[in-house]
Amino acid sequence: MLSFEQLKQRLESAGQPHVLQFWSELCEEDRDTFLQELSQLDLKGLKDHCEGAVRAADSPSANLDQHIQPVPPESIGSVRKSDKSCLAEWENEGLLQISQSRVGVLLLAGGQGTRLGVQYPKGMYNVGLPSGKTLYQIQAERIHKIQELSNRKHGCKCTVPWYIMTSEFTLAPTKKFFKENNYFDLDPSNIVMFEQRMIPAVTFDGKVILQGKGKIAMAPDGNGGLYQALVDNKVLEDMKKRGVEYLHVYCVDNILVKMADPVFIGFCVSRGADCGAKVVEKAYPAEPVGVVCKVQGVSQVVEYSEFQPQTAELRGPGGELVYSAGNICNHLFTRAFLQDVAEKFKDQLKQHVALKKVPFVDSCGNHVKPTKPNGIKMEKFVFDVFPFSRNFVVFEVVREDEFSPLKNADGAATDTPTTARNSLLAQHCRWAMAAGATLLDEHGNTLPPAARSEENLLIYSLRKSTGGTKYMKKVCCENSTSLVIDILPEPLSAGLVYPESSSCASAGDSPPTQWEISPLVSYFGEGLEKLLGGRTLPTPFILDEKRAKELQAQ
Repeated sequence: MLSFEQLKQRLESAGQPHVLQFWSELCEEDRDTFLQELSQLDLKGLKDHCEGAVRAADSPSANLDQHIQPVPPESIGSVRKSDKSCLAEWENEGLLQISQSRVGVLLLAGGQGTRLGVQYPKGMYNVGLPSGKTLYQIQAERIHKIQELSNRKHGCKCTVPWYIMTSEFTLAPTKKFFKENNYFDLDPSNIVMFEQRMIPAVTFDGKVILQGKGKIAMAPDGNGGLYQALVDNKVLEDMKKRGVEYLHVYCVDNILVKMADPVFIGFCVSRGADCGAKVVEKAYPAEPVGVVCKVQGVSQVVEYSEFQPQTAELRGPGGELVYSAGNICNHLFTRAFLQDVAEKFKDQLKQHVALKKVPFVDSCGNHVKPTKPNGIKMEKFVFDVFPFSRNFVVFEVVREDEFSPLKNADGAATDTPTTARNSLLAQHCRWAMAAGATLLDEHGNTLPPAARSEENLLIYSLRKSTGGTKYMKKVCCENSTSLVIDILPEPLSAGLVYPESSSCASAGDSPPTQWEISPLVSYFGEGLEKLLGGRTLPTPFILDEKRAKELQAQ
């Protein structure tokens, strides 16, 4: 640990002497804690960090419209557009890789649930499922099931290690939560938690923000801090020791994420890709998601704010959006590629600016909670390694099957506990019906089948862009690119779609059928025909392992 005099000199050299302005008011214990915190900072790079933050905040947004192109078709795979034999081939390849313990999963879990109104990690959040399961439990059970499916197919015992990147805010509560829940019956030695770096928040004039008299306001360095954290915590060495060659990286908040998805893995392996990105089709041109595309021939994600409206609205011959590959933070990397990034490219990652309301102490030592942004937080994004890939591929999946993020508290327009919960329940309802089950509502009435994926996408698009229009009439449905829905001022007697009230609505505000299937019973709808086929079943219903055994015995 550096001495006070050494720290003082280095802070002065960095143009940050104000950091120690309250030193005389701190007790001995607080001084020791503050010295320890400051000693862990990259003080040599502090000046560059602060000046770079100000420059980045002052820089105008790039206009990339003249330089972008869509991802070429030969680099794209698709669940919707591929035939069953291709999907089966990819799945078999993925299961083979998993069975050989060559696949790991990595969870990006550095964020708290602040926007959800809670101060604990998002993974601990219970969205209100009938089972009461948290995001962490759902994901753990999917790991269990994919291991079981791979073992059964190939007659071996495999392991899918779970790497979890946390932050200073989420590491301790996450460790405690896993321990209290007996690691969800996974082997603790196969769960590797590690912490990403924290960096100082900076004022608009380039000064480090003091959160307290003896505390700097720090923030995680974004999910792109992963690559430095892999080095800091020797995660790549751990992967090599375990024989892991492929790493599936995803965000904690997607309730529909397919852990170690064998189809995605198999597609990437079959293409010889070192880097792959799952995407969903954008629902409408102005949807606020980044788009996977090429800029001057280099693969990357362009943020929605970097598109001009006329570019975002461009459509192809079939009416589809030209720039439709919506990024969902769901990627596959080879270990060799990650090693390259760690050794050659991690310091070249783009820095992104986030203007935030950062609580601080003023020059008199008073705590202030700002009402408007007062600070700059610099972030790196996990997808900023795409330009370094030698063979980059994109895999398009169906939104209603694989993407429903949890970001906002109930009451917000999108991405709430209600929409996440309804997305999962609607998916399970579709699985049950596809397996041949007849479902009854609470009044004993037979529930109708769910809408097609293409219909749900247009309904989602129109609901977002019209503020939640309820009445929509299907005009034509010849194929996925020519489906047209008219917006009506009031309901008619026929040809209507009611997104809020359909029995298996993908994410409406009204509760869908209360039908939940444990991941321990089915990973992605497989194996349900023998359990449910030909049966008439009531709702609400939880198909867990115990209930599955009862149905098998009948």
